[in-house]
Amino acid sequence: MLFLLAEWLSKYVGAFRVFEYVSFRALSSCLVSLIFSILIGKSVINWLISIKIGQTIRNDGPQSHLAKAGIPTMGGVLIIISVTLTALLFADLTNSYIWLLLFVLISTGAIGFMDDYKKIVFKNSKGVSARAKLLLQTMITAIVVIVLLVVIKIPNSTELVIPFSKSVSIPVTFIGFLVLTFFVIVGSSNAVNLTDGLDGLVSLPIITASIGLAVFAYIAGNKFFANYLLLPHVPGSNEIVVFCGALIGSCLGFLWFNAHPAKVFMGDVGSLAIGATLGTIAIIVRQEIAFAIMGGLFVCEALSVIIQVASYKMTKKRVFLMAPLHHHFELKGWKENQVVVRFWIISIILLLFSLSTIKLR
Repeated sequence: MLFLLAEWLSKYVGAFRVFEYVSFRALSSCLVSLIFSILIGKSVINWLISIKIGQTIRNDGPQSHLAKAGIPTMGGVLIIISVTLTALLFADLTNSYIWLLLFVLISTGAIGFMDDYKKIVFKNSKGVSARAKLLLQTMITAIVVIVLLVVIKIPNSTELVIPFSKSVSIPVTFIGFLVLTFFVIVGSSNAVNLTDGLDGLVSLPIITASIGLAVFAYIAGNKFFANYLLLPHVPGSNEIVVFCGALIGSCLGFLWFNAHPAKVFMGDVGSLAIGATLGTIAIIVRQEIAFAIMGGLFVCEALSVIIQVASYKMTKKRVFLMAPLHHHFELKGWKENQVVVRFWIISIILLLFSLSTIKLR
């Protein structure tokens, strides 16, 4: 909105040409979304308290978490509102990728909203059934694929980029693209959701992943940089940097209230939405493997649940003291803050490692 307005005003006032730079608008969207989140955060928390949207704690979870029962959840609404408004303000609204990402954010957020609502109203810690959730996520993924192939018209036959390699890549056919998109978007959505289990834990890994994807999006959108660094060129993808800026600022603002001891929880409305959105960005910029590296914490959390369930079904034995992984370390004796900060450090290391793949090839 501001971009289009500034584009018109720049004909009369040269200073407005600064809005032509993606970097300026990305930094602006980050700052504005951060300030906006902090300013309205307290009001959102008070509203959630007034309508009695309190967290339901799973009975089989760590006993130390029982004290968190009743703390407002569904705080992810704050992030979705902040990202949406900021993206509409600073992004180029003629760019199809922005609208696609907003669709994914809001639609998967709606799934999370239904999940949280069922947990709170019906006092059911399991929420929406796994089958129903997967079906809805699959429908959203199908829409994403249709938009990418039919509306935006990206090539339906592409390659899976292998990090640290100049020439090695895996050809991906049309069917392969469908399967890859499904696993990346749905897998990322659920992995981020599983990671959201401690005060402030998921916020920084989301921020680091957003930073990494913003860098790849900026390079992919610039033909010269993409060719020089031997990365896929995706015209128009550099506008995604503005969206990532809004997401980073919103998550920082949310962390202000979610840091231990948390005054509000993100809930499925936030974690499912953000995870799916990050996965969609990775698909657009063709950096699925790099995304798996920078989001390695999400991958490990999801794998810990898969391994735990599979091991128990096959051998009646558990590999971890409790899954997801952060609960295992809690039961090992780590304090909650220790788990959170150490996992944050790991996420930063993974970000730096993934960014090193840009040049080390």
